[in-house]
Amino acid sequence: MDPNLRPVIAGFIPLLDCAVPVVASELGFAEEEGIALKLVRETSWANIRDRISVGHFDVAHMLAPMPIAATLNLTSLAVPMKAPMLLGLGGNAITVSTDLWQQMTDTGADLKGDPVSTGKALASLVFSRYSNGNQPLRFGVVHPFSGHAYELRYWLAAAGVDPDKHVEIAVLAPQVMADALRAKQIDGYCVGEPWNTAAVSAGTGRIVTYKQAIWPDSPEKVLGVTQTWAERNPETLSALLRAFSAAADWCASPENAGHLAGILSRSDLLSCPLEICMPAITGQMRFGTGEPEFSVPGFLSFSGGTKAAPMPAHGRWFFEQMVRWRQALASEEASLQAEAVFSPQIYRTALGLDESWLEPAIKLFDA
Repeated sequence: MDPNLRPVIAGFIPLLDCAVPVVASELGFAEEEGIALKLVRETSWANIRDRISVGHFDVAHMLAPMPIAATLNLTSLAVPMKAPMLLGLGGNAITVSTDLWQQMTDTGADLKGDPVSTGKALASLVFSRYSNGNQPLRFGVVHPFSGHAYELRYWLAAAGVDPDKHVEIAVLAPQVMADALRAKQIDGYCVGEPWNTAAVSAGTGRIVTYKQAIWPDSPEKVLGVTQTWAERNPETLSALLRAFSAAADWCASPENAGHLAGILSRSDLLSCPLEICMPAITGQMRFGTGEPEFSVPGFLSFSGGTKAAPMPAHGRWFFEQMVRWRQALASEEASLQAEAVFSPQIYRTALGLDESWLEPAIKLFDA
């Protein structure tokens, strides 16, 4: 390693939205900022949380609600954390078994993923099972403190289904979701790409709705860092944020889609066929086996600059979900702590951004 470079160890989970740290490392964006970035692939979000808490990782590709849960001492090995950059928007979907999908289409489920239509169709099946005393449907999510868990719960609740009463929700690692569906261990799941497309490709699953239809343009993954590491390494963190911002802009360029999919599909990263990576990166999705592709603008998006800046509204919004689902008690002090986790100050300083962008961005998110 070049002794003039500052070493940074980053943990990640094999999902398409690990693209920013991967590209920063692979294409030299980190090195240009004086960073020797070492990536370590992990198998579960719990491992990511634990290893950054004990100092195995300096930074991590992280579920957006996780730094809040750690800061508020709602999870094991909790330490105060920051989310100084958004690594991706969207990218999740809800997939069900092909058998369950057939039953949903019989009750009028929309073929292009309208969450109201598909939620209503599923609800009729859920309540039929519940009233007859049959085994409830079982859904997988990647972690209790995740956008996936909140999106699934939000979708179910909007259709009148109580996620804690009418169905079962289990936690599984993202990369085993499609296998669990094929083995009939679960009836459906909410996960990031490409693990929805993997089930579609295998003919065992069908995408019924997606994050952009449920919560448009909401943060999915963030750069997670402990408050202690951020305070001890401000220059290194600033350099890393500049590198990640440049890498995110590269990932966002449509002309780089094939190159990006090729990198991510490698055996040391996602270890999956390139054609499974392409749909979400290009926004050309196929929701079912043999069905036509159609465009889903913003299904998964990357961007540096101001779009990658966290906002206090993000933190408040995630905290409200924690309160709604009884993971946390309502508290103005805790809400302010959650907002502080998503403060844009570190990112703004690193990129030399003035404050002129902040108010319009907040208005856009709150709208």
